[in-house]
This record gives sequence, structure tokens and C-alpha cells, in this order.
Amino acid sequence: MKKYLFLVVLTAGVSVSSQDVVNTKFGKGLINVIAKDSSFSLKFDTRFQFLSTNRWDNNGSNYGKPLSDILIRRARLKFGGFAYTPKLKYKIELGLSNRDISGASIYTSNAPRYILDAVIKWNFYKNFVLWAGQTKLPGNRERVISSANLQMVDRSLLNKKFNIDRDVGFQIWHHFKINDNFLVKEVFAFSQGEGRNVTSGNLGGHQYTGRIEILPFGNFIGKGDYSGGDLKREKTPKFSLGVTYDYNNNAVKTRSNMGAYMENDEGFYQTSITTFFIDAMFKYKGFSFMGEYASRDAKDPMAKNSDGTLTGDVVEVGESVNLQSGYNFKNNWEISGRFTTIDWDKTITLKDVTNQYTLGISKYIVGHKLKVQSDISYNTVGGDASGILYRLQFEIQF
Repeated sequence: MKKYLFLVVLTAGVSVSSQDVVNTKFGKGLINVIAKDSSFSLKFDTRFQFLSTNRWDNNGSNYGKPLSDILIRRARLKFGGFAYTPKLKYKIELGLSNRDISGASIYTSNAPRYILDAVIKWNFYKNFVLWAGQTKLPGNRERVISSANLQMVDRSLLNKKFNIDRDVGFQIWHHFKINDNFLVKEVFAFSQGEGRNVTSGNLGGHQYTGRIEILPFGNFIGKGDYSGGDLKREKTPKFSLGVTYDYNNNAVKTRSNMGAYMENDEGFYQTSITTFFIDAMFKYKGFSFMGEYASRDAKDPMAKNSDGTLTGDVVEVGESVNLQSGYNFKNNWEISGRFTTIDWDKTITLKDVTNQYTLGISKYIVGHKLKVQSDISYNTVGGDASGILYRLQFEIQF
């Protein structure tokens, strides 16, 4: 894989020397190629995030001591375009930072998890599009929004604990209009059910995900329903409401297709897990609001051995709400705020209610392509203060 990545970068460097004039612009991709006979196209771009974090915890061995980290949070290579016909599109995204490739195990052949997306999209009939490969499942809106286009430094605690991320399988997308403005989007996904880059599966059953969205006032400008903040300053109100239901049959992980494997004396404990999301996005003249609700339940959330004794693993059942809003001024400075609460099923998880209050500020130099963001969060667990988190991040996308 490292040799492959080296060849990609070397080829790009040879193809575009320092003396060449490239027919593109910042934020539109490093390379944009269409074959002379229009039989394929290729767009290549890259991005990274530089993140500084300071944290003060109110419990544990680090009580009262500031903890600091500086890291490359994300570093990505992205390829996309069409093959043979514009109706057959593809996307490949590779993650290179330690956070991107972490999680190697026997289930990924003890290999780093470089591949984020590797998917083809075939518009085979009218408004129907078939996806095949590894990509994000149609889960909560905040997860589907690219990490490059977030309103704050990173996603919320709701997303961290409840999202269904990526998996390998098939998806069918469709949309239709009720009238000139009222738009409805539907998607159904069938996937392996154990997350991305798994090579030693399928250990449990399979995962089934359905989502529907309604946009009564039509499409947002520039796909703004899946981009943080109102950078386009919608001239008329735009609203999107989405509902997702996910069923993972005989799941073997503590968070559906995420979390830790639940091992027992027979191999793996299996239980069916359901995840439910409701989310909304509203934008108008620089103001934006996003709300999400998530819940997870399981048929039998307490993992057991064959004789009925508990293994100690449990499915992380509970529910969460995330409310987020901001205003983008005409000079592209934005202030934003977020409240997130997680109400765990304490009888199962033994966890108390977690709340997080976040205030953020962003400067969009070239939209989401070049920006500086900062936020500060105050956390409570069981009603007691648990710590403060301060972050500063720089993002660049070519």
C-alpha cells in the first residue's frame, strides 16, 4: 500500500511540474482530467487538518492538570470521476493519519485501515442509483457530512457514541418531486454489519438501513443540507428532515457495527441491535440550525456465555440529543453553539447522563476549503463537572 501511495504522488508530481499552468483553482482539486474520447474522468485532491487540544479533567489521576496534544487529525487522498459513461461514477478515499488508519486487528488481517471509501455509483434507471463497495451508511446527518465541511472542530458526542459509520455492501438511492419544490429522497442499504475494512467476516448476520428525507422548499445551494454552517447564505428558507432506521441482525459488536467485539466461550455473542435517528437542517441568510436524535436498543444487551453467565460486555444502549446552531456573518466569521446530552440505560451500561456544552468560532478564508476553527466545551457526567476541552484547528483542502 505504501508503494502504491508513493507511485500516486510521484505520478502527480511528474505530470504537473512547477513550470506548468494547471487548469484548475484552489479548492477544486489538484488534478482534473477527462479522456479525449470522454470514456473516463479523474479528479484528485488532498486535504489535512492540524489540531491542537488542551483538556482539564475533574477526575482520575489527571485531576486539575492540563493535558495537551498536537497532531495531524486527518490526512486524506481522494479520487473520483466517471468510468465508461457519466452514469457510472466512482469514489476512492484513503486516510493516512494515525487516527485514520488505527484499529488494525485480526479482523482486518492485522493491516492498517487505509481505505475509507471505495465505491461505484451506477445511475441505472431514471432517478435510481445503485452503490456498491465500502462507504458511509445513510445514518445520522452529522456523520454523513464530510469531516472537511463541519461547522465546528469535530462532530458531537452523539455522533461519537451512536453513529453507524462505514460498511461494505450495496445501497439503492432514489428521489422524486411532489411539486416544483417539494423533494423526497430515499435510500436503502444492505451491508456486512461489522464496519469498514473487515476481512474476516461475516461473524454475525447482516445490516439493513433505510432512510427517507423530505425537503419541502427544494434543494439547498451547493448541497448545503450536508455542509456545516450557512456559507452560501440561503436567500430563501431551506429545510430538510431525515429519518433513519437501522437493524443489525445478530450483531457481534457493542455498538452495532462499531465498538468492541463481544467474545464468549463459543466465539462471539450475538444479539440483534436497532439504531434510530431523526435529524433536521435549516438555513436562511447566514443562520443555520441542525438537530439530531439517536437511540440504540438490543434484543438482549448483556453478553453471555453458553451457560448463561455474563461475559462483562454489554451493548451500549441509550439515547441522545444534539442541538447545534450558528450565524455566519458576511465577512465569513461564524459563531456557533452546541448542546449534546446522552442518556444511557444505566441498568445495562452503568453510565450516568453525559452533557456537553460547546461554543465555537470559525474563520472561513476560502469556504470550508481553507479555514481556522476553535471551540471550547464544558462537560458534565451525572450532573457533576467532568472537565473542559479547548481545541484549535486549521484545515486546508486542495
